[in-house]
Amino acid sequence: MTNRARYLIAFTVLSIAAALLLPAVPQPSGYHDFADHRAMLGVANFFDVASNLGFLLVGIAGLVVVIRPSTRFEFNSERWPYAIFFFGILLTAVGSAYYHLAPDNERLFWDRLPMTIAFMPLIAAQVVDRINVRAGLALLLPMLLVGAGSVLYWRATEQAGAGNVVPYVILQGYSVVILLAIALLWPSRYTRSNDIYWVLAAYVIAKLLESFDKELLALGNFVSGHTLKHLAAAVAGLVICRMLVLRTLREPEMRDAAETAGDSDCLARRRDTGHCLSTGPPTTIDNRLSAR
Repeated sequence: MTNRARYLIAFTVLSIAAALLLPAVPQPSGYHDFADHRAMLGVANFFDVASNLGFLLVGIAGLVVVIRPSTRFEFNSERWPYAIFFFGILLTAVGSAYYHLAPDNERLFWDRLPMTIAFMPLIAAQVVDRINVRAGLALLLPMLLVGAGSVLYWRATEQAGAGNVVPYVILQGYSVVILLAIALLWPSRYTRSNDIYWVLAAYVIAKLLESFDKELLALGNFVSGHTLKHLAAAVAGLVICRMLVLRTLREPEMRDAAETAGDSDCLARRRDTGHCLSTGPPTTIDNRLSAR
């Protein structure tokens, strides 16, 4: 196991400990009081509802891109994390629109659950792209269960009168940090790998817009921060979609060079096997997949 992997495991353990040990914090009662209450075309909170159209369009476009044969994946099984990611975005469009029609804790559950179905597979996808195909695919289901579990736990505690949103909040923060760490520490087998930084930037911008919901609406009574948050978050999904359309598999020599720059164990593997790949010499695709 490399030091990089140990760092990720240590951070994961610390995040789990924080989720379990930090004092419980209920969902703030004022969370549902968004700035823009304007109705239009008979739809309450129209702009916060209608802005979810961005998620719908990105989710559909992303699924089409993932499914089409011309989208480059070294192994067909690699399509699964991205397919579930875009399916989660599609569900987010429905769940968020439903929530914003009449915001409360019960409806918020249906907003948050699809979001975990989106961002947890993105972590698995980056593990597949950058670290190990088999490991990333093996993590996909457990990560989905952890994401859903954090939302189910929050809902159960709220219904019991002792709400605790801490595990869900920590999971969100963990997802951002772990995605950034994987991107910084492991090179990708594909081109366009730096697009993940634009995804993270769009997420950070979305959170900032959410924090200035009322202030942005007050600037000209035109659009609220929360409405813009939806659009910024949809842009993050659009960046992933564009990345999949444009990326190609790196040549073996380029992949070895990238791994040499980012992996202290690469030189030893090159000495033993003639290349950096830790899964054995590159022969056929099927042999390499089985080696993983």
